[in-house]
Amino acid sequence: MKTSIEVEYWVVDSDGSLTEPGPLADVSAQTEREFVEPLFELKTPPCETVSGLRTELVTELEDVLSRAAELDKHLVPLGTPINGDAIDRRPDERGRIQKEVIGENFDYAKYCAGTHIHVEKRNVTDQLNALIALDPALALVNSSPYHRGERIANGARAHCYRKKSYEAFPKHGQLWRYVENVGEWHRRLEHCYEEFEAAAVAAGVDAAAVEEHFSPDDVVWTPVRLRDSMPTVEWRSPDTALPSQLLRLVDELETVMERLHHTTVRIDGAGGRDGGRRESADGGIASDSGVPRARPGHVTDDGISLPAFETVRDLAESAIDQGLESAAVASYLERMGFTVGDYHPISTQIDGRQYVTKADARELRLEYASRLEEDVEELVAAVES
Repeated sequence: MKTSIEVEYWVVDSDGSLTEPGPLADVSAQTEREFVEPLFELKTPPCETVSGLRTELVTELEDVLSRAAELDKHLVPLGTPINGDAIDRRPDERGRIQKEVIGENFDYAKYCAGTHIHVEKRNVTDQLNALIALDPALALVNSSPYHRGERIANGARAHCYRKKSYEAFPKHGQLWRYVENVGEWHRRLEHCYEEFEAAAVAAGVDAAAVEEHFSPDDVVWTPVRLRDSMPTVEWRSPDTALPSQLLRLVDELETVMERLHHTTVRIDGAGGRDGGRRESADGGIASDSGVPRARPGHVTDDGISLPAFETVRDLAESAIDQGLESAAVASYLERMGFTVGDYHPISTQIDGRQYVTKADARELRLEYASRLEEDVEELVAAVES
């Protein structure tokens, strides 16, 4: 099964101040600027194996970091820039229309750097539903608790997107429910496009401009997306992080996604596909009497069991708010095939303050830029050995 990854990194100068990527965006066909000035994106081509993806990502990063050293610039693997001056959006008609429709809250997205993991389409309904169920795994790589200096959640980036940017358009930014088939997913996209178009026209945007810059395939930010143009199923929830952390995540995610093609996938819950039971505080299922039943969700050689959607939603919210500090989240991810003890999210390491000054944020960016460079050096050595 082919897999690829897209990773966004902040670019800083030798003082830790955010700066434009400049020539870094031209290092190869796999590097480009993002929609805000100090953000840079690196992509891998679809790879047949995770080992191949690792080689592609590491080779590309090595070239980018070599060029960055010449320019006295650095890449920062943090989900937000922690704190700093206002960030400008690059001139773009698509972004202008989104701002007209969504309003001031759309600006929260300017402070977010993430990772997108693409898996080759196969059993698409099962893939969509499995990625929905695996969304709490974002906790494994949360990399910033701060937005504009304020501590807001273990995963500030996901909080900004889901609770702020798309607050008025929840269907466009929230985790979707499971689906019965791919047709149902496409119908949801069509409805979202129609909702966005109507809101845009009401805001004074010409309908032809909406049609030119948007389509049902790209009108939503939902954490799980079906990308007909690639064609892949895409998981967009994780923060950016150190390359070794992301590669570990891709490896374990790909293992689950590969397994679902060779086993039975079922969705728990007495109420059907989205039905009825919810997880209790200790990670068990609360029955009508309040007595915990078996814990929800598991991945084994005998089959894959996905929890009721309400349980997944609650776990995803805990993953954003508390990260791996949530015992329910950590226990669930273990059952779903992740080796939780091998992950050491950056958010947990830099958390502890209610407010981070701009000066301290610059120091944190430089510290984690240095850690990224060391991380890549170690990965290069491993690839070459």
